Order: sequence, then structure tokens, then C-alpha cells
Amino acid sequence: MRLVRSILAAGLLVAPALAPAQDAPPETATFNAGDLPELAVIGAVDPQLRKAQAIVNGDVITDTDIDQRMALVVAANGGKISDEERPRLRLQVLRNLIDEKLQIQEAKSNDITVGDDDVNRAFERVAKNFKRGTGDFEKFLRDSGSSPTSLKQQIRGELAWSRVLRRKVEPFVNVGDEEVQAVMDKLNAAKGKDEFHVAEIFLTATPENIAQIEADAARIVAQVRGGASFIAYARQFSEASTAAVGGDLGWIRAEQLNDAVAPVVASLTPGAPGTAISDPIRVPGGVAIMALLEKRQFMTADPGNVLLSLKQISLPLPEGTTREQAEARLKDFQAATQNMGGCGAAETIAKPLGAEVATNDAIRLKDLPPALQQIMTNLSIGQATPAFGSSREGLRVLVLCGRDDAQAAAAAPDFQQIYQTMNDERVNMRARRYLRDLRRDAIVDYR
Repeated sequence: MRLVRSILAAGLLVAPALAPAQDAPPETATFNAGDLPELAVIGAVDPQLRKAQAIVNGDVITDTDIDQRMALVVAANGGKISDEERPRLRLQVLRNLIDEKLQIQEAKSNDITVGDDDVNRAFERVAKNFKRGTGDFEKFLRDSGSSPTSLKQQIRGELAWSRVLRRKVEPFVNVGDEEVQAVMDKLNAAKGKDEFHVAEIFLTATPENIAQIEADAARIVAQVRGGASFIAYARQFSEASTAAVGGDLGWIRAEQLNDAVAPVVASLTPGAPGTAISDPIRVPGGVAIMALLEKRQFMTADPGNVLLSLKQISLPLPEGTTREQAEARLKDFQAATQNMGGCGAAETIAKPLGAEVATNDAIRLKDLPPALQQIMTNLSIGQATPAFGSSREGLRVLVLCGRDDAQAAAAAPDFQQIYQTMNDERVNMRARRYLRDLRRDAIVDYR
């Protein structure tokens, strides 16, 4: 079973105990930044030397481990990582590797093992996500400066931690039947309301470091809006177990979201990164970044899924066509296509104009540019759009030949699905506390 971590059930912050009153400490000497000398390197530094960066309860993390995991993140983002971002990314990768060591150690201490076959099957699924075969994907990783071993170690940590939670946490989580029924009643009452397909990045924070975590989250938002992969950042940075699936939370309604998150998600527009990615949001236990992938109405057909059968009539414009000549051609093209009498006449109309005809019988309305979506919604079968295009790309019209209405949306989740979701959320909350305790008790030696 895939455990779904979510900000829906973010952990509660625990207030620290009040320290006993103490006498004021003696005054200490102070210094200014200007008093410090310039740094000088004493002795030669071997750039090929691979040394330990951290030792976690005796297990070593080398700078090779960090470099290879860094390369994986950079490759997943198409190399779109700024030089300024790399030091911060390296620090986050080190934190992730420390957590990974703790998770694998905890699994081992509970006699939980992850076989190579399980790891290899998961590795093959990741390769398919990159649209590559296993061998080609391994070469891609090496060429990118990473390695199959590094990614498989990350997969092993994710699988091990999932099994630890199933044994040590999940059996002690309870969801009552009356709680599930209450959710089902709300879902049935919400038919026709907006539903959102969202993804998340969740970063744990405390009152002491919340400002720094928000700054880190803001940098992630800037990178994603600049073209970096939300999925890649979620896999490496998010502290929710949805990280394993790129932060994907699936389809949810606003009522299911944290009160701080719901209005932000409702204000997003799916599409371009600038409008589909939220700014950092403070939530209980940390900071969230939300991505809106799609939007629809709950338990109703999505009008964007209407399938259209279209013919495209394309009229190229010769190189060097002047504005006046283009406007004259546009006027003739428009007149010929607006009263063409249906799709059957497309070829007849196109021939004397020197235009070309192409057909597509399965275009979803939502896949068209927004302006064309609005026009197509109001067209009847056999009608054509106004001419559009440019002097470089030529002129075009689309003729509507058929329309298949969208299928009704899937029914509301059943009792078992709701139960599982609520159970996973509570497991997730305890899992974060579990990992926090492992961090607190760990002996980590930084080199």
C-alpha cells in the first residue's frame, strides 16, 4: 500500500518546556565582522579526494554520495539550477541523505529488509517515467554525473521507511466508521463544486527556523516558476511521503485542505508555472508549496473533456508578403470559409485558394488554446472559426465536424477509499514525529 503523506494532517507543534530561571551570565567579549582576517588555505587541497561529509550513527555519507544525488536533481530539472541555488541544494541533499540513513537503520533494527528485486522493479518504473529503457536510463544517469547505485539507494530508503511505518505506526492508527460516514455525507452534498488535482511540497519547520524555511521555499518557487521541475523538487525536498510520487495528492476538494491552503489553491489557474504554483504557505508544522495541475467540478462531467472532430484549413503566405497583401488574403480567406456549408466542402474551398486541409478526429477541448476553447464552445457542427495566424505561420481556420460530450465524472469515493485516505493521513502525521525522534536521538558527526 502506498502511504500518502499530506499537509491535510500536518503535525501539531509541541511547545518546549519552560527552562528554570538562572542567574544572568557574565558579559563576554564581542567582535565585529571587520575584525576578521582574510581566509587563506593552508596546504594543498586535492580536488579528487573523496572524504566523509557526515557520519550518521556510524554510517558514512561521502561527498561522492552528495555529488551523485545532486546530479540526479539537476538532471531531472534539465540542468536548470542556478549557481546561486547549488550550495543550498547541496545542503538539502545532505539533509535528505541523513534522513535516508536513519530510515534504513531503523528498518534494519526492526529486522525489515528490502530485496534487490523490489528495488529493481521500482527502478524500472522510474526509468519509464523518464521514457527510457533500464539500460538507457542507467547510461543517462552516468552521463549526468549521477549513478544507478545512488538512485537505487534512494529507492531502498523509501521502501524501507514505508515498511517501517506499516509495522510500527499503522497498526496503532484508528479511524472510526462514523468519521468516514461524515466525510461521505459531505462529499455527496458537494456535488457540482470545484475539485482540484494538486501536488505539494511540504517542508517541516519550527518556530525558531520558520523564517529560514520560508526563504528556502521561496527559492524553490522561483526555480519552478523559472522552468524547473516541480516533480523533481518534490522528490528531493518534500518531507511528505507524496515525495515518492512527485508530490501528487490526486483530486481533492477545498474542504479537504488545510484552512490556510484551501483559498490559495482555489485562486490558482492550471497551466503556466506562474499561475499554477503558489507562494510558500505557513501550515501547522511547516511550510507548503502547492501546484494546481487540473480543475473540474466534483461528480460532474468536465466540459474540457469534450472530444472534437476538426478539419484545419491552412493558407501559407509567401515570404515578403506585405501587411496590406496579408490583410487582403485574410479578407478573401475569411469570406470563403465562413459560409462553406460544413466539413464536406473543406477540400473544395481550399483548392482554389491554394490552401491545405488536415484532419483530427480526437482533440480534447481543454487542449486547445484558451481563446479557441471559448470559440469552439459556441460553434455548431459545420461552422468554422474566424481566421487566425501570422505572416510567418500563415492563416488558418478550424471547422467543427463533430462533438462527443464528456463522460460523466467518476462517482464519489466509496467507504473503503475514504477510510484509507484518512488512515494514511494519520499515519503520515505520526511518521513525521517518528522521523523527528530519530533525528533527535541520532549521533551525526559532520566533517
